[in-house]
Amino acid sequence: MSLRTYHDPLHRGINLDSNKPEEAMVMALIDTEPFQRLRRIRQLGPAYLTFHGAESSRFTHSLGVFQLARRALQKLEKHAPSLSQYRGVLFGSALLHDIGHAPLSHTGEEIFDIDHEQWSARIVREHPSVYSALESFSSGTAESVACLLSKGIAPQKVIKSLVSSQLDCDRLDYLMRDSHSTGARYGQLDLDRIINALTIAPDGDIAINPKGLMAVEHYLVVRDLMYRTVYNHRKNEVCNWILEQVVRTARQMGAKKVWADTAMSKWLWNPAGVDLKNFLANDDLRAGYHLLRWQDEAPNYLSELCRRFLQRDLLKALPVDHLENSQQLEILSISRQLTQKQGQDPDFCCGLRRQNWHGYLPYKGGLRIWDGKNLSALEKNSALIESLITPTSSAWLIHPKEVNKALENELKSFESQR
Repeated sequence: MSLRTYHDPLHRGINLDSNKPEEAMVMALIDTEPFQRLRRIRQLGPAYLTFHGAESSRFTHSLGVFQLARRALQKLEKHAPSLSQYRGVLFGSALLHDIGHAPLSHTGEEIFDIDHEQWSARIVREHPSVYSALESFSSGTAESVACLLSKGIAPQKVIKSLVSSQLDCDRLDYLMRDSHSTGARYGQLDLDRIINALTIAPDGDIAINPKGLMAVEHYLVVRDLMYRTVYNHRKNEVCNWILEQVVRTARQMGAKKVWADTAMSKWLWNPAGVDLKNFLANDDLRAGYHLLRWQDEAPNYLSELCRRFLQRDLLKALPVDHLENSQQLEILSISRQLTQKQGQDPDFCCGLRRQNWHGYLPYKGGLRIWDGKNLSALEKNSALIESLITPTSSAWLIHPKEVNKALENELKSFESQR
């Protein structure tokens, strides 16, 4: 018999027992090279430059998602005992849902233009130790996990919803974990009440018992607040923009001017040729080492971008989401002119960073209330949730600090014309 405990700051002891086949599978998956790589990928990408405590990893988050999936399934099995046969697919999918992340998490996904869900499925299918760990539990488990991660296809609606929905185990864990690590106080969810309120609707999908309505309202408000205050924080957007320019500039300069090792060369200049070995070779350590080398050795503009990021000498950002798109472009043009007059190249220090998000999407796997007799849309039971349906956007004008005062004055003139 083999017992293992992971002491988690949120979920306390995550206990695994190899006498239980599904948990023996989880233990084997954790020990694989692709899963251990997640220790070297920050959960919040470059957000540690904004929130100094944001150092947690995708490894830690993935264990948390598994733990929540296990708890949720235990609750739902009371309503439908037959769900126990899908433990392998659920546990494998919950644990491996982020195994295909690029360095710097979602930031890396943007700058390298990859789909982490497709890569997660590819790793499940192609990496020998991951594939064999899943198949040793039950034949066909690996393909079921891959299909769930890449296509959202699952043997039961409930299993799919626990992995990917508007109230899935991934979101529940990252909201609590990101709030904890950044020092934000929004993410103190009533997790016990949410899990206890899970039930199964007549169509076989997840629903919420009315007693959990307020806890789910709180969860959705927390998610919206976390996007506003953490994920789309001004400094975080500047960091993401700088990293985008680093990769764009390195690609434009080419291999003759920019040093990169074998793995990074594929990521930069031959992304279609990135195979499983090259993909798994790239993580935050390798990406960070290249930033250090480029700061010291790369041509001027690339070196300066890397220096800004590594030394946290960040550019400024002014909110311009209140302006029309044409006005945003006009103020960007003005910032470029002012920057050029300062003797700096605006291509490397001026830009617009726009984001859009929804607090709740009723028509994309919307949540339902089920009281045992009536099934109704969540927003029909809550004016608060209905208010989250309206999309939210942010727009930041990124520029050097030397032109900040002049741009603030320009913005005042724009606002006076409205």
